Amino acid sequence: MGYTKKQKSFALKIALFATGLSGIVAEYILSTLASYFIGNAILQFTLIVSIMLFAMGLGSRLSRLFTGNVVLSFVITELILSVFISFSAIICYLTYGYTDFSWLIIYMFSILIGLLIGLEIPLATRINDDYEELRLNISNILEKDYFGSLIGGLFFAFVGLPYLGLTYTPFILGFLNLSVSFWLFVVLKDTFSTKIKKILILAYIVVTSCIALGIYFANPIIQYGEQAKYKDKIVFSQQTKYQKIVITKWKEWHSLYINGNQQLSSFDEFMYHEPMAHVTMNLAKKKNNILILGGGDGCLAREILKYDNIETITLVDLDPVMLDLGKNNKTFKSLNNNALNNSKIKTIAADAFTFLENKTIDYDVIFVDLPDPNNVDLNKLYTKEFYLLCSQRLTKNGIMITQSGSPYYATKAFYCIEKTMQAANFKTIPLHNQILTLGEWGWIIGSKQKISSQQIQNIDVSKIDSLKWLNNKSINLLTSFGKPLSDTTNIKINTIFNPKLYTYYKEGNWNLY
Repeated sequence: MGYTKKQKSFALKIALFATGLSGIVAEYILSTLASYFIGNAILQFTLIVSIMLFAMGLGSRLSRLFTGNVVLSFVITELILSVFISFSAIICYLTYGYTDFSWLIIYMFSILIGLLIGLEIPLATRINDDYEELRLNISNILEKDYFGSLIGGLFFAFVGLPYLGLTYTPFILGFLNLSVSFWLFVVLKDTFSTKIKKILILAYIVVTSCIALGIYFANPIIQYGEQAKYKDKIVFSQQTKYQKIVITKWKEWHSLYINGNQQLSSFDEFMYHEPMAHVTMNLAKKKNNILILGGGDGCLAREILKYDNIETITLVDLDPVMLDLGKNNKTFKSLNNNALNNSKIKTIAADAFTFLENKTIDYDVIFVDLPDPNNVDLNKLYTKEFYLLCSQRLTKNGIMITQSGSPYYATKAFYCIEKTMQAANFKTIPLHNQILTLGEWGWIIGSKQKISSQQIQNIDVSKIDSLKWLNNKSINLLTSFGKPLSDTTNIKINTIFNPKLYTYYKEGNWNLY
């Protein structure tokens, strides 16, 4: 069966569309992996996209060296690209588990995939020159590649990441690219000799088999590579739309990790949640309407529910998967005493900043129990603008508290949070406690009225049920600080347009942790 020039040109354009689609998704996959493994999402997305675009330029330059059978060069490039896209994530996971150079592998894949995409576009243009005049040729080739990028971005955002995850998305896109490439091979087969046809058919069979095996073994391989990075056994692992959630187990204790950073351990989480909850609740003049931002594990809510005069607790967490774990996971239901299913608690999956902007309800107490500000995304939840929103949503005598990282591991970051809250007109007082599995950790209390250390030391928690660590004597230790371990005299406040906090956080002494 012979194909017309129009059919051949159409097959070529579809191949470019598939390349644009799979190429952009490969960028997003590698950027997401870099954010997970290395941290700082905005920096990693910037680097990966920039490196890949640069590599595409190099690929375009290299295409001038291909002077033989251009169709053969294009098909071989498609085959190699399908393999690289399919196995990029799984190889990155394996290297992440066993070396400290996973970042190098990620950037290497960015360069290789970029080179191949950059190589394909000029080759496709030269092939299509036989089927269309120059005016249409350039326009149509670039159009299909760019349109594919749009569809790829939408696919990754709304299907790939939330439903297929980083485990299977690369294989699906690699197989799509391979399938379209094979169709192009069939349409343009008259440009190949019999020997070349046989070799290419064998290559397609081998690559298809490899991708199929990769899909079959992907999950156990990724689990194997990821397990090597955690000292305890992984019992739950899920890449959600927003973050990577991992739960590990050692003996009877469980630990929660988000994007590789430990959030809590059932061994000692009460040493974090009891001081945060009960000091704040006892300073509050009213306790009727409570807001928790973060805290999807439910442990903070567990402590707050020990006060009978509470009417409502609104808990806002970005990730619905984390809320589901807090509500329905056997381990967390046991840990939080089934707190998130209490009738007084309303859970909402939303961004904390956006939630405060859109709400007009005032709260007596606001708890900010969010991950550390180790990237620009989280940084906004520790800014002057955010604390001004908190102030607007507090009642006249309302009080808030935010987790503030470590006053010792990240001293400048800790005091930056306090200074930023003061810039939002809060009267502040810092607290800290030694959490065995996390080290020295701290909070900043903010109030519209001045709070003294003596008020905190006078708090009586002797009548609160089921406290595992906190007592009247230990409260006296929470407000006692030595001298800061870093010079804090010139610390800047943290704002959305001048984000300083995450830089201070990154400069902390985390190697001591």
